[in-house]
Amino acid sequence: MARVLHVVRSVVAPVTRTRAFRAVAPAALPPVERALAWATRGRFQLSAVLVPSLVLHSTGARTGEPRDTYLMYTPVGNGRLVVAGTSFARGRHPAWTYNLLAHPDAAVSIRGWRFDVRATLVRDDAEREALWARVEAQWPGYRAYERESGRVVRLFVLERP
Repeated sequence: MARVLHVVRSVVAPVTRTRAFRAVAPAALPPVERALAWATRGRFQLSAVLVPSLVLHSTGARTGEPRDTYLMYTPVGNGRLVVAGTSFARGRHPAWTYNLLAHPDAAVSIRGWRFDVRATLVRDDAEREALWARVEAQWPGYRAYERESGRVVRLFVLERP
């Protein structure tokens, strides 16, 4: 199964870096993920077919309102998870990263299981490089979003408090 998944990721990953995908995905994927989450009571995400995926439950930086965001994550050991604010290579940081900067106490749901996390922005260059290597081992070429966006993508480590 791992070999099949590796082959599928190797085929799909280049598609996710195309301009067409980046133009369509930000508008098309969130409603699909929300519908699947509703239909499966949070136990299935489309993105989870290819990569580990979660729902980030954060607090809006300006509004204080609850926000849910569907994200890929990379497990990095000791129950720690890494999420990257790539936003499909857009020039601006995604809203959820501002939410975590303002309110680092959040929660995540993985396959329907919800638990509290504390988000820490990765600032150390050596740690960023090591984490990016782990992320790209999982999803080849994912860091291309950072290069193409023209900004330093925010990486967060999520861990239980």
